[in-house]
Amino acid sequence: MVKTNAMRILDKAGISYVTKEYEVDEKDLSGSHAADAMGVDHGSVFKTLVLKGEKIGYLVCCVPVDEELDLKRTAKAAGDKKVEMIPMKDLQRITGYIRGGCSPIGMKKQFPTLIEESAHLFSQITISGGLRGHQIILDPDALVGFVQGDFASIIQE
Repeated sequence: MVKTNAMRILDKAGISYVTKEYEVDEKDLSGSHAADAMGVDHGSVFKTLVLKGEKIGYLVCCVPVDEELDLKRTAKAAGDKKVEMIPMKDLQRITGYIRGGCSPIGMKKQFPTLIEESAHLFSQITISGGLRGHQIILDPDALVGFVQGDFASIIQE
């Protein structure tokens, strides 16, 4: 089993987690594919999105894989007037991660982080382990505490 940087960081912090690997489909890097490949509830698998706000700068959001981020709600939750997704070509430079393997844990810098509040519906949620095909399953409260983030209603209704 591969130990990713995100996993080593959680180990060092003493945070309990489980890992799950799945076969990557290079044509479909979606979180929905990951949830199907692992055979888990799509609502419990969270994708990591990186945005930039007018005032706040870079911002990380984790939302269920089948949901769409609501930019107005996200801006409000972040205390900003406007936020927008960063261009995909900038993801690795800003976070150190590539598309399909972006984890809210272990980015180059710790950015403000919002986790969709529906995470509370699950005792465990799944996030990227920092490498395509590798997922981390952990308590949503442990994740929010570790990244010093907040729960917020940030998906489209």
